[in-house]
Amino acid sequence: MTIDQILLFSLFVIVFALMLWGRFRYDLVAFSALCAAVVLGLLPTEDAFAGFGHPATIIVAIVLVVSRGLVNSGAVDLITRRILGAGKSLASHIAVMAGLGAFLSAFMNNVAALALLMPVDMSAASKAGRSPALSLMPLSFATILGGMVTLIGTPPNIIIAAYRESALGDSYRMFDFAPVGLVVTVAGILFVALVGWRLIPVDPKRAKAAADLMDLDGYTAELVIEKKSPAVGRIVGELDGELENDDVQIVGLVRNGRRLPGAARREEIRAGDYLIVNATAEAIDTLVGQLKLSYIGKDKIQEEAGRDLSVAEIVVPRDSRIEGRTSQDVRLLARHGVSLLGVSRRGVRFRKRVRHLTIQAGDIMLILGPTERLAEVTQWLGALPLAERGLNVTQHGRAAFAGGLFAAAIIAASLGLVYLPVALSLVVIAYVLFDIVPLRQVYEEIEWPVVVLLGSMIPLGTALEQSGGTALIAQNIVNLSSGLPSWAVLTILMIVTMTLSDVLNNTATAVIAAPIAVDVANRLGANPDPFLMAVAVAASCAFLTPIGHKNNTLILGPGGYAFGDYWRMGLPLEILVVAIGVPAIMVFWPL
Repeated sequence: MTIDQILLFSLFVIVFALMLWGRFRYDLVAFSALCAAVVLGLLPTEDAFAGFGHPATIIVAIVLVVSRGLVNSGAVDLITRRILGAGKSLASHIAVMAGLGAFLSAFMNNVAALALLMPVDMSAASKAGRSPALSLMPLSFATILGGMVTLIGTPPNIIIAAYRESALGDSYRMFDFAPVGLVVTVAGILFVALVGWRLIPVDPKRAKAAADLMDLDGYTAELVIEKKSPAVGRIVGELDGELENDDVQIVGLVRNGRRLPGAARREEIRAGDYLIVNATAEAIDTLVGQLKLSYIGKDKIQEEAGRDLSVAEIVVPRDSRIEGRTSQDVRLLARHGVSLLGVSRRGVRFRKRVRHLTIQAGDIMLILGPTERLAEVTQWLGALPLAERGLNVTQHGRAAFAGGLFAAAIIAASLGLVYLPVALSLVVIAYVLFDIVPLRQVYEEIEWPVVVLLGSMIPLGTALEQSGGTALIAQNIVNLSSGLPSWAVLTILMIVTMTLSDVLNNTATAVIAAPIAVDVANRLGANPDPFLMAVAVAASCAFLTPIGHKNNTLILGPGGYAFGDYWRMGLPLEILVVAIGVPAIMVFWPL
């Protein structure tokens, strides 16, 4: 190996290790690696930021804005409005929801598709009196599968198409992914609807209702003891019996900014103390009225907003603004006039005060604020509402117009009349001009961490390819599989890519694996298209862990899942994808 190859491989090992560790966000890791590559002379200065203008980066950003326009216009709501009924069997409900989720994911960002359908699914689970854990994971997996069908369905497809254009002179078109993607998606939906949900470790006979599971073991919340509270002067332990019937548990007391040791059972309650409780959202509200307590920051909020206050439950996905930070870090109360009342983390009891808690992906936050501002703050945080659909007032009369513009852009791009990024950009411009997407939302909807990741990883991938690093990896794969038929090498490449995608960001996986796929094909003297398709399918299939795909993280808290629950359904599904995907690739993209 050359010095450049050794340095680049070392850099990628460090990047992968840091992404696996998860201590630093992936966009910071990737951008730091990009800067290091320039400093080390592994990447020409003039090419350092070429990735930020790459078509793949532009399309990924624009698709998110288009997705918001389809939601704001009511086009998506028009599709979802009458699909559910509490009387459906669980298998048929999962099949309908999974099919709809896959369909939406083919034409819009799959995270947005799940965000739209997750509250609908939880509502149906509540009406049917069953656990949403049985249907949320199938829905998440289906929205991931659906993205494989079209060019814009998922970032790996966009990256693969862009790489094919640079390597082979011609990009994939909008529906070139559909033959293989549809076969894999249909097989995957049938699996999750008929078999997969039965593998989820939740006993349907003893499953709690959705509302119970959403609350999990309740929120850890802090409540202010007012001077007029009947609790003043009483011993903390005396309240246990009174509150037991309301499913409220006192877990601590804060005085003068310091949490008292243990559960402070023998302490006398004073005005100005903070009572730390573990309870459901409804029980917290009841307790506030019963003991004449108050919420932290309520007076400040009412000064600005009057009495029109509401409480919302929101779930934190990966890479949201508040993940890895506290409510004080983002100045939730000071800047936005919204107070964090409590946090639920799959039954975990906290020793820190609520405002000092570092929020994790999958947490459910209970927030208080002005009714008209909660939706905006939820969106600013990058979180999603649990019970209420959507974050904006839907413009129902404009669904046909917004949907028609999008369809026209897709058709024009598919026929080669307009370059896809330009076609989608024109749709965004029209959405803004006709006030379907306010200009402010254009910038809020773009997932900037993914843009930074792509803009950083694309030049790094190019540097690895130009240094001969990808050719070296490809040669090793061919050598290790010497004597095996081409389809076996294709299968090995698919398994390796899928394994990487389970633990790394699927975008980064596609950037690295695409040039390796072409090099492997060239060394075998085979058509590179089936190898690129194998990478596209495999990079999208991250079903083993809650960290492999943002959708899996999004359902972690609301579904009450543990880290080890995903592989039970995810491993058989990945095996099925390989078993179905390889023959489908060989049929539609002959070796």
